[in-house]
Amino acid sequence: MTSQPDPPSLPPAEGAQDERTTWLVRHEAYLKMLARLEIDSRFRGKFSASDAVQQTLLEAWRGWENFRGHTDVERMAWVRGILAHQLAHLARHFAGVQKRDVSRELSLDASLAQSSQRLDQWLAAGGASPSAAAIDAEQRLRLAEVLERLPEDYRQVILLRNLQDLPYEEIARRMGRGVGAVRMLWVRALTRLRDEVRDDSAWQQ
Repeated sequence: MTSQPDPPSLPPAEGAQDERTTWLVRHEAYLKMLARLEIDSRFRGKFSASDAVQQTLLEAWRGWENFRGHTDVERMAWVRGILAHQLAHLARHFAGVQKRDVSRELSLDASLAQSSQRLDQWLAAGGASPSAAAIDAEQRLRLAEVLERLPEDYRQVILLRNLQDLPYEEIARRMGRGVGAVRMLWVRALTRLRDEVRDDSAWQQ
C-alpha cells in the first residue's frame, strides 16, 4: 500500500493521569470504523483508515486544550471534525489537489455523524448484541473493538451491509465476489461477530 510516513505515536499515558491519551486510545477502534466507511474506493490501497486515525489522534492530543465543550458527546463531535479534516487532506494528497475544500470537510463531518447514528440504530435493533441493552457510549466503543478483531473480509461485509445499507449486488462488486458468496460471507461474519460479543466479558458488565 502506498501511504504517507507513519505519524508520530501518542505520548504514553502515565497511569490514569493523562486524560488525553487514555481517552483517545480508548476511541481509536471506533474512529477507525467510521473512517473505513468514508474512504472513497479511489483511494483504497493508497491510504488506510489507520493513516487517517493516527494523525487524528495526534492532532487531537496536541489541540486538547482547544476543545470548548463539556461532554463526551461534544468531545466526540470535535474529534470527528478532526478526522474529517484528515480524510479530506489525505484524499487531496493522493488526488494531487492542493487547495483545501472546506465544504468537502463539512460534508465528511456530517457523513461521519450519520454513520455514528446508523451504528446506534443497529445496536438498538439488536443487530450486534445478543441482548437489547440500552445503547451507551461504552457499547459503541466495545462494538468497534470487537469489529477490529474480525478478519478483514468479515469486517468489510458487515460495514457495507449493516452500516452503509448497500445491496448485495453492490457489495459483491466492491469485494470482487459473487452475490451468493457475499450473502454467505455476511451470514458467517454476523455469526462470528455475535460469538465474539457473547464471549467478550465487557459486554456482560
